Amino acid sequence: QVQLAESGGGLVQAGGSLRLSCVASEGTFGRYHMGWFRQAPGKERESIAGIGFGGITYYTDSVLGRFTVSRDNAKNTAFLQMNSLKVEDTAVYYCNAGGLVTRTGSVAGNFWGQGTQVTVSS
Repeated sequence: QVQLAESGGGLVQAGGSLRLSCVASEGTFGRYHMGWFRQAPGKERESIAGIGFGGITYYTDSVLGRFTVSRDNAKNTAFLQMNSLKVEDTAVYYCNAGGLVTRTGSVAGNFWGQGTQVTVSS
């Protein structure tokens, strides 16, 4: 059972940047596909990006070119660099492990972090 902890959220003005981190509790992190999801108020949780254990990446269209996902297996950590943030990026952001990431999509696994709030002001 892997535990995940996100950090790095906060309040930022439109056009700004934030970097989210997701630290996993165990050393088998390198074997997991890591997904990033978000849930805005009144909306369903959506997959926005992911990185496979081999490094393959996925981005949904709304974040492609603005967000970058990466991982440091030595530190059991995944990252989501978010640039050119928009008001519509406001949401709780979650990392996920144990699912599947391909170039065309990401499916959630069983392990979720607690979420971190990202608020983008106009």
